[in-house]
Amino acid sequence: MLRECRNLSWTFSLLTYRRWSFVSSVSTSLLVPPPLPSPTRNFSFLTSRQTSVPLHSPVNFSCTCSLSHAVHGSGLMELKDILQVLEQLAPLSLAESWDNVGLLVEPSKPRPTKTILLTNDLTDAVMEEAEAMTCDLIISYHPPLFRPIKCLVQKDWKQRLAIRAVEAGIAIFSPHTSWDSVKGGLNDWLVGALGSGQVSVLSQALSSTALSHKLEFRVRSAEELDTVMEELKACGSGATLQHSVSRPDSSGTHVTLACSDSALTPSVQTLLRHSTPSQSLSILKLEKHPLPGHGQGRLSVLHQPVTMATAVQKVKSHLGLGHVRLALGLGKTLESSVRTVAVCAGSGASVLSGVKANLYITGEMSHHEVLDAVAQGISVILSDHSNSERGFLAVFRERLTVRLPDTVNVVLSKADRDPLEVV
Repeated sequence: MLRECRNLSWTFSLLTYRRWSFVSSVSTSLLVPPPLPSPTRNFSFLTSRQTSVPLHSPVNFSCTCSLSHAVHGSGLMELKDILQVLEQLAPLSLAESWDNVGLLVEPSKPRPTKTILLTNDLTDAVMEEAEAMTCDLIISYHPPLFRPIKCLVQKDWKQRLAIRAVEAGIAIFSPHTSWDSVKGGLNDWLVGALGSGQVSVLSQALSSTALSHKLEFRVRSAEELDTVMEELKACGSGATLQHSVSRPDSSGTHVTLACSDSALTPSVQTLLRHSTPSQSLSILKLEKHPLPGHGQGRLSVLHQPVTMATAVQKVKSHLGLGHVRLALGLGKTLESSVRTVAVCAGSGASVLSGVKANLYITGEMSHHEVLDAVAQGISVILSDHSNSERGFLAVFRERLTVRLPDTVNVVLSKADRDPLEVV
């Protein structure tokens, strides 16, 4: 039973029966006290669409202030320091649940990070480039290791690259959908191709927290509180306990405790062994709250509408491409006006589906997905998958460089390119 409490995170605070919830809006978060609930009789299980608040909210990717705790100047930086800066720029918690992000290869012998190579895809050509420059860290937007593997052999090209990285002592980090989701990140950069506008998120990101339930109960005395806390501490396998106690009233001291799904049952069982907590215990479900500005895809209502022909030229210029593929919506021409544009980097059909816009911009869509959009009068611009993403690497390089000391050189890969060419 004690092992089941391993992930328990505790917060004790003295509360009255008033329950507080966080209400999120696009521009602000307000602490609003809802009406007083009815007193709890005996042992009751209550539910509430109460919102949990993350300890660390994602930062705005477009922020230019220094976020790193690392020392700028001539000091050397270790890999863990670089990872901290990357997390501050785009928290990995923003990545999709199906994604494989973060540190994918870690060298066994730590060394100062002097050269970082940025690439959209890690290929044999990019690995040769990294080895030639004695690279310490490769940041590959797409994760070169995605699915679980049972062996490391030379016949699989991705496994071969991982082996080469390990042998050369090169770390590999992949941000992927965390860059897509973060405010000011890849999708905000992509939607800016057509100019400024009123931008909103298509698929809203939610807060990430390991805490799923809140327990509220009373204790009769400081002695009982100490006893309960000691038992909960033992159940928590050494987890740090934080609590605050206000003046007890006639009904006793009120305690609040937040815990994870895995810790819920053993925590309740611990409290049920005590008379006063068991009679006053209530359980509330904590809901994740939206993170304004963060999420997948973007929709922009342009301040200055453009023609479809102009939109095509702007996208080509923004992405640095000579050609893109265009499907005109039903009844539309190159002179038709574009006022609303929806974008999703990479393969964006699932995010763009059902979105009302004059134009979709993404890397790739299937034949039938394009036909569906066209039938609704929506035009589509396709750049090929990685071409919708690669241009952002130069933007990221500048944002990363200003947060690192001069001892770290951040380099854009020259070998990285889209595998498809127009011939």
